[in-house]
Amino acid sequence: MQLNDLSAVALIELFRQKRLSPLEYWEHIERNIAAWEPKIAALYAYDPAAARAQAIASTERWQRGEPKGPLDGVPVTLKELIATEGTPIPQGSAATNLIPAAADAPPAARLKEAGAILFAKTTVPDLAMLSSGLSSFHGMTRNPWDLANNPGGSSAGAAAAGAAGYGPIHIGTDIGGSVRLPAGWCGLVGFKPSLGRIPIDPYFVGRCAGPLTRTVADAALAMSILSAPDPRDAMSLPPAAIDWTDLQTDVKGLRLGLMLDAGVGLAAEPEIIAVTEHVARLFEQHGAIIEPVGPVLTRTMLDGMDDFWRARAWNDLRGVEPERLAKLLPYIRDWASVGDTLPGWRVAAGFNQTMAMRRAAADLFGRVDAVLSPTNPIVAYPADQASPTQDPARPFEHIAFTLPWNMSEQPAISINGGFSASGMPIGVQLVGPRFDDLGVLRLAAAVEAWLGTIDRWPAPFRTIQID
Repeated sequence: MQLNDLSAVALIELFRQKRLSPLEYWEHIERNIAAWEPKIAALYAYDPAAARAQAIASTERWQRGEPKGPLDGVPVTLKELIATEGTPIPQGSAATNLIPAAADAPPAARLKEAGAILFAKTTVPDLAMLSSGLSSFHGMTRNPWDLANNPGGSSAGAAAAGAAGYGPIHIGTDIGGSVRLPAGWCGLVGFKPSLGRIPIDPYFVGRCAGPLTRTVADAALAMSILSAPDPRDAMSLPPAAIDWTDLQTDVKGLRLGLMLDAGVGLAAEPEIIAVTEHVARLFEQHGAIIEPVGPVLTRTMLDGMDDFWRARAWNDLRGVEPERLAKLLPYIRDWASVGDTLPGWRVAAGFNQTMAMRRAAADLFGRVDAVLSPTNPIVAYPADQASPTQDPARPFEHIAFTLPWNMSEQPAISINGGFSASGMPIGVQLVGPRFDDLGVLRLAAAVEAWLGTIDRWPAPFRTIQID
């Protein structure tokens, strides 16, 4: 196995056995980043010198047999939006005033306590309101599988870093698909837990933090750290005794809803349908009951969320000086400025669609135990586009498979189901009932066991092998 393809679970075991040190591993990751980063632009606030110092300290702890925590010496990135003390949060936009964050957000605090090496933040598009790697602040983040293609977003840099092998764990956020969409386009496992399972600050309706990894076991390991309680999140769930390492399951008798039509937006392309149906057949072969189901989302729901999010974005921007506002990505400026003209009743009606989605999802899960669908409707789109439609009047046509589960607060995961004829990854999505985060990870682990993990990741050079 190539050194930078190691999972976090395998890496920690090598540290424990003293067959590999955190410093040796970091030196390799640093070379890998040096080769990739000029091509994919995944990182913000990258600090290799501080990472090296952390790796040296971690190596000394492992040599003494006294690791600081369960992720001691493991390089991890955080999405730019997740605060780390002293680092500004530009929100992907050149229009933002750069003010150092006053404190670590809960995910950053938990990772530091666990001994992780937080060596960089990862890029996002303007205001993190695009599923794209295009940003007026960071520039253009590209997909390592094909540099002409978009990694998706808004956890754009996290997904690109994961596919390029910048360490095994990358933490993103997701309010409409921002972990799962780029995970699907980059071949990763992208997990959006139940709302409140991972404490986050600032918190908001539908907003979750979640891991992007190459294996389900690494996503579960990240959850064991990130799900620890933090009083700053008033929407967080009560602490729960969950054995995140127990990923075994039997799908016999499982009622699995197969959703191939999102109901609105871009229709799933034939290659994506074929991959999703193949995964459904695997479930069926192992005893699950496959039930075709209709969509949850409607045009009224999607357009209502668009109205609400435009108004919310414009509320954040309306006090920005004209000279700074002019620096905003034109696509986002055109999209958000409509919020200034929307009447209050329409914004309220838009927000109410969150409850409409929740009711529709609850009705569906009264009939099935889980749902299988595509993650993304299209295989790929160009790196220089702000969205697949490239139309600010139709900005969310590609999130119809992912958005409902944020508003219904249900756990959902994207896992690679196969590849297109052009060699691009194709993600499939699994959704479970509220609070059954472990159940969703178990279903994904079953798919991973049946299909196998990706064994040939993009690489800029030949890497060191571990036997």
